[in-house]
Amino acid sequence: MSAKQNELVFKKKRQVAPVSLIALEGASELGNKINDHLLKWWGDTGFKGDTFLIRNECPRFSSGDAKGILRKSIRGDDVFIVVDVGNYSCTYTLFGETNHMSPDDHFQDLKRIIQAAGGKAHRINVIMPILYGGRQHRRNYRESLDCAIALQELESMGVKNIITFDAHDSRVCNAVPLMGFDNIIPSYQVLKALFRRVKNLKIDKKHFMMVSPDEGALNRNMYYASVLGVDLGMFYKRRDYSMIINGRNPITAHEYLGDSVKNKDIFISDDIISSGESMLEVAYELKKRHASRILVYATYPIFTNGLEKFEKAYKEGIIDFVFGTNLTYRSPALLNSEWYCDVDISKYIAYLIAALNHDISTGRVIDPHLKIKSLMKRFNKNDDFIVKTEELVKLH
Repeated sequence: MSAKQNELVFKKKRQVAPVSLIALEGASELGNKINDHLLKWWGDTGFKGDTFLIRNECPRFSSGDAKGILRKSIRGDDVFIVVDVGNYSCTYTLFGETNHMSPDDHFQDLKRIIQAAGGKAHRINVIMPILYGGRQHRRNYRESLDCAIALQELESMGVKNIITFDAHDSRVCNAVPLMGFDNIIPSYQVLKALFRRVKNLKIDKKHFMMVSPDEGALNRNMYYASVLGVDLGMFYKRRDYSMIINGRNPITAHEYLGDSVKNKDIFISDDIISSGESMLEVAYELKKRHASRILVYATYPIFTNGLEKFEKAYKEGIIDFVFGTNLTYRSPALLNSEWYCDVDISKYIAYLIAALNHDISTGRVIDPHLKIKSLMKRFNKNDDFIVKTEELVKLH
């Protein structure tokens, strides 16, 4: 990025207020990367500080009680708090025993840090890639709606904007209609990683196809199929509604709808790989139908049941690559797997912070259509596909 571009966008007089970035425990890796991008951009405009990050902690007593502490004043600042409620690697001691932090623990720490700000910030924005309670997105029978209540709670505490990524069901924003709520889909970043990592890709209807793993993921796969100009197939899950296992009705079969996948590279997109069993069953079914390479993407690759089955599927030639983002914790074993490709979203988040801080519409940043169109043009030219660093979006 040129100094001229940065000067255009990051004029101090256009800022809502000075930026403060707070990365909670479990989100420090992502927070540090976002901070590096912001420092590079603001440095070109004469910013004198050495970091945007505010030291913070949530120490716990041996009984499990805790408190939030900010180590620097944020009075009058435009505060952006980054929290990863899915980071199970964080631990604390409870009555002498090591306890792993759950989404509930991370959400409570978020509220503690907001309380520590004491109403002194100019504005509080929360960047919560995995939406707390987001998988429980609708009510069946007598059930709680944790995500809706959590959003209302944050609104009552003074949070002005929520930024999340690939929400399981973005309609949960209806719980807080007067609060800013942006649900971001990192389509461009994913496609760029796909084109860079997978060799000999041919993006046309004869050689490439999108397949939705279930009806819930149909819209996101439909978008990819549309922008890439390829066909779309889908599986639907046949469930046994007479029993409940692990909180859900078990899947008895995956049924396929769509054109032939024979000799085609297949790209499967979903929001989350939890146990991963459904994704693997879909991959095996596609191989039975003589699909070529199976390329899997999930925004949140959490792998709650471990990696063994995916390692086995990779060695058997069932899957070729699994793509996931750095929006949540990924185990060292996953990051070291030869079949896994990590997609960095930190620069995208930094763009969003810059746009919000300058009180400019985020529409151009969120909508990836033009960038994907340019990406496809470069890819189709086959000029070694060296993706140039993206130009800063013209926000003005």
